[in-house]
Amino acid sequence: MSEKLLEKMLAWLEHMGPLFLEAAVILLVGKITAKLVLKIMARGLKNKHIDNTAHTFMMSIVKTLIYIFAIIMALSALNVPMSSIVATVGAAGLTLGLALQGSLSNVAGGFVILFSKPFQCGDYVAINNNEGYVTAISILYTRILTIDNKAVFIPNGTVSSSTITNFTKEKHRRLELTFSISYPSDFDRACEVIKQVIESSPLSLDTPAKPLIVMSDHADSAIKILTRTWVKTEDYWDFRYYMFEHVKKEFDKNGIEIPYNHVDVTLINK
Repeated sequence: MSEKLLEKMLAWLEHMGPLFLEAAVILLVGKITAKLVLKIMARGLKNKHIDNTAHTFMMSIVKTLIYIFAIIMALSALNVPMSSIVATVGAAGLTLGLALQGSLSNVAGGFVILFSKPFQCGDYVAINNNEGYVTAISILYTRILTIDNKAVFIPNGTVSSSTITNFTKEKHRRLELTFSISYPSDFDRACEVIKQVIESSPLSLDTPAKPLIVMSDHADSAIKILTRTWVKTEDYWDFRYYMFEHVKKEFDKNGIEIPYNHVDVTLINK
């Protein structure tokens, strides 16, 4: 009995061995092909100046399709009937579709991001209370890198249905700052000092509009001066820090007081 079983196993291996080898070769060729196609694709996308946002996402889709095709070809090499493969793929697709509805929504969300282009790689965005630079958009997730170098992976489905703030979408941004001076201080002189600080920086722009300096509020213990200045988007934070530092220094030089909370204490002797 054992000899017959051994003979059957040897016969089966003799028959199926070449088929398994062929299937393994197909999978190996599929893997090599995927690498070559992705390498050529990356070079082509770069040369055609296609938005970097689409690179990772499109390459993820192509890689997945090549692997699926290689697996189907390998099954076909094992003499698995194509009708069975189609039926199995269909059943598996239905099962996975029901089980992985979230993942499918992420794939769909990736396409929405790709074609609507609310941001691209390198943009600084805020999504669901997460802020950072977009570094990649894959088939399922959008990856952003925070200022303190934390990688945050947000599902594409969540991204496509969220409110997105893109801080670097436009070439110019308007910086709005408010400075406080005490009531006895010279308001006109304070405005002149702020104007000189703005004009002293090459980062400030006269377009789309010239800088605005106005009194914005009579607060409890201070006069509020509102300034609005246009800058290039990449200069926004540098100019913001510049303004705070130099306005303070110039206020001190010109005897303009920046008020702070005071507490009056009255002692009554009985």
